[in-house]
Amino acid sequence: MPSKSALPVPSNQPVRPAVPALAYTFLPSAHSDAAADSNSVTAFTEVLDRATRAMIARGTLGISPGALARAYFDWALHLAISPGKQGRLAEKALTKNLRLARFLTSCAVSRGKGEVCLDPLPQDHRFEHPGWKLFPFNYCSQQFLLSQQWWFNAMTGVRGVSAHHEKVVDFVTRQFLDFLSPSNFFWTNPEVIEKTVEEGGMNLVRGFDHLIQGVDRYARQMPPSGAEDFIVGEDLAATPGKVVYRNRLIELIQYEPTTPNVRPEPIVIVPAWIMKYYILDLSEQNSLVRYLVDQGYTVFMVSWKNPGREDRDLGMSDYRKLGVEAALEAALAITGAPQAHMAGYCLGGTLLSIALAGMMHEGDERVASLSLFAAQTDFTEAGELTLFIDESEVSFLEDMMWEQGFLDTRQMAGAFQLLRSNDLIWSKAVREYLLGERAPMFDLMAWNADGTRMPYKMHSEYLTRLFLNNDFAEGRWKVDGVPVSVEDIQLPIFAVGTEHDHVAPWKSVFKIAHLADSQVTFVLTSGGHNAGIVSEPGHPHRHYRIMTMPEHDGYIDPETWQETAKYSEGSWWEAWVDWLDVRSGKPAALPSMGNEAVGYPVLGAAPGSYVMMP
Repeated sequence: MPSKSALPVPSNQPVRPAVPALAYTFLPSAHSDAAADSNSVTAFTEVLDRATRAMIARGTLGISPGALARAYFDWALHLAISPGKQGRLAEKALTKNLRLARFLTSCAVSRGKGEVCLDPLPQDHRFEHPGWKLFPFNYCSQQFLLSQQWWFNAMTGVRGVSAHHEKVVDFVTRQFLDFLSPSNFFWTNPEVIEKTVEEGGMNLVRGFDHLIQGVDRYARQMPPSGAEDFIVGEDLAATPGKVVYRNRLIELIQYEPTTPNVRPEPIVIVPAWIMKYYILDLSEQNSLVRYLVDQGYTVFMVSWKNPGREDRDLGMSDYRKLGVEAALEAALAITGAPQAHMAGYCLGGTLLSIALAGMMHEGDERVASLSLFAAQTDFTEAGELTLFIDESEVSFLEDMMWEQGFLDTRQMAGAFQLLRSNDLIWSKAVREYLLGERAPMFDLMAWNADGTRMPYKMHSEYLTRLFLNNDFAEGRWKVDGVPVSVEDIQLPIFAVGTEHDHVAPWKSVFKIAHLADSQVTFVLTSGGHNAGIVSEPGHPHRHYRIMTMPEHDGYIDPETWQETAKYSEGSWWEAWVDWLDVRSGKPAALPSMGNEAVGYPVLGAAPGSYVMMP
């Protein structure tokens, strides 16, 4: 058989000139390492891409333009091929214009007091001033409300648009419309005009001063005016206690007893590191810590360090080991108790649930009960925060955090404020800058202004593995290499949701009732994510619903639970202490403050140093 080199060349193929054999050593193959980019080129291009995206993210508060564009493209494309939907929208536009025309006619007949054709939603307080009932302001408000309703119809119900994209376009469009509300502008807000006439324009002078002060404080990274009157350790976080343990991530505070005897099981509280811990130890009259101490419990509180660039590589496992597990070990060693009650708030509750699932999977029985406050273990219905969470958005946030080493408090605050933009942005701006009024600072507002950061690695894992993939609820989360799930938590659970929670919706928090194969006592309390948890006895207009669901019980949906749960006026704190009392031993002698003999000496007075970190 002739060699390949001897085979005749087809007449229709050009003859390629021969290449010396030596030359082949200098011609890189498409599959060779030499054909690939060098490490320096690859690293440079990756860094360039990430740095560019990080720079853009700073200007968009971390919101991905690509995610928004994709959502609107999905909506626009499906609307373009839905002539029936377009026809219905045209019909609605005509109908609403006719209703507005009839309203104008009735205003002419009734001297400007026509019968409204659309009332604001119950939570919308922008048009409550009596001036909005008079022409032309009633016309402005009616036109706005009808337009807002039409846009809602336009952005939703388009067949084929993904549920996530529909929520995104509806939310973003609503933000734009809220900006254009007639209540936000001087000439279309009767309350502002009335105030200006009464005060001869001094309200605008004060408002301008408020604006200058606000810009100056923001540029200098200072808290809002009045926050300096609330001093941590004096006005806030003032319950007496000692720092009894410290590592690179937490300080552990043990609070001094106020009763002659205490329950043998200490309570270890794990707050979220997205907030300073003293949300649970505010002023004397509304401190959960002080309330528990007064009820005869030894309380330990985790105070998280405010991370910086040097902590960029701290992950969820570090927070679990250095936070939850280290705090539990210290509390049990100091008190000598065989078990502790553990409670987690918000993100701290999610981490605590993961830690306990891992511990109980290995047979660890050092925890007597688990309490969760506005904490989610399943993220399939995690509320409007999920609008900011998809693959594009997470990668965008990751690049911003990669460049900084952390997610900054002001970047987080922007997302939370958008969830309630009417109250936290536009109404606040009208009140301060046009009416010249400034809401008095109080303890919860001062705490809210004392923000924290989150490390790059931890927040990236949290967003990807919990929000995007829901790994914990679906059994894919690993603790020390072993997959765990909520079902591993085999102990009594007390879970609290709040009625108006935009961060952890109560129906999402409620999922723990079916994910955990344990007895679950669920409480639904009035208020929001923060004010609903800080709900001290004696606070007016507080109520809650409570019901216990036995282990191995059948499914009950949230709506049915809400209808059948017992309704009570007052604070859920009292119900929680009653629940803890049943699961605690008889009061015994007081433990020492710290325990130097077992390696936990007193390191200083509460509130410690980590909470003071800017």
